[in-house]
Order: sequence, then structure tokens, then C-alpha cells
Amino acid sequence: MTRIWKETGFVENDPWVIETDEKKAEGEERPLLSIDQLIELADTSNEVGFGVVVKPADDVRRLEPYLYRLELVAVEFPAFNDGRGFSHASLLRDRLSYKNELRAVGDVLIDQVPLMLRCGFDSFAVTNATALKRLSENRLPGISVHYQPTARTAAAGEAYSWRRRSA
Repeated sequence: MTRIWKETGFVENDPWVIETDEKKAEGEERPLLSIDQLIELADTSNEVGFGVVVKPADDVRRLEPYLYRLELVAVEFPAFNDGRGFSHASLLRDRLSYKNELRAVGDVLIDQVPLMLRCGFDSFAVTNATALKRLSENRLPGISVHYQPTARTAAAGEAYSWRRRSA
């Protein structure tokens, strides 16, 4: 079972669906498109409010002309040891200035959630039983001091990030 979690708690009735051969968006549900599907649809319409799924090998820079039309970008983590989604999040938040919802989907583990939050993720599609339990108890692991700059500053302030941030 997949549940959507944000820092405010679990979200009920989330409309976004990653479509598969077995599962299609129905009724009030909304499909998360691939980058290619998004570009094709966006180039033939003036619609806004799209959702897109970014896979590890995708080039997120292709989304730049369409970011103002996106309501949700879901970044796929197919395995816990595939960190390309962190790079996608950093590119979207820092370089491309994406401001709407950024969701981690796939193999989201509890120990990665605080790091994902720092990279700019604000929602998580969680299936891991341990992660679901810990999130329901509001028990996140954490490190209070960070050296690297990210989309979100450390709780105690900037820490040492000023050393690496360029103007």
C-alpha cells in the first residue's frame, strides 16, 4: 500500500496516479505523465496543472519551458542506492527555480527522508512498512549540522554553507 506523506502528516485522497498497464487514472484521479508525454501534450494545448514523473536517466532540464504549467513533479527512486533523484531535485529547486510540489516516489526509506527534505522534496509516496510506521509516529532521523548548501537550510541556520555558495 502506498501512502502520501508531507511534513504535516499523511495526505488522504491524493489525486495523482502513476499509470501502468493495470492501473489507469479514473474519475477525479489525475495521471502523472512521462517527460515525453508531457512535452507532446503541452505543445498541443494551453492547459496547466500537469503532473510528470522523472525517471533516473531523464534530463530534467527538458522540463524548463514547462515548469510554470506543472503542479507536481514526481521523482522516481527505483532502488535505495540510486541517488540520481537527489540530483534531479537539486536541479529543479536551485537551478530551474521550480516552486510547486516535488514528490519522491519508489523506494523511499525513512533514513533518506530528512535528506530528501533538504534537497527540496515536500511530499513522499511511501510503501516501506518501517518508513510508514516511523512517519505515523512522527519519528524522523536527523543530523542537526550540515556543511553543504541545499534547497532548505539547516534548522540551526546556514551552518557552513556560506563557504560553498557562490554568487
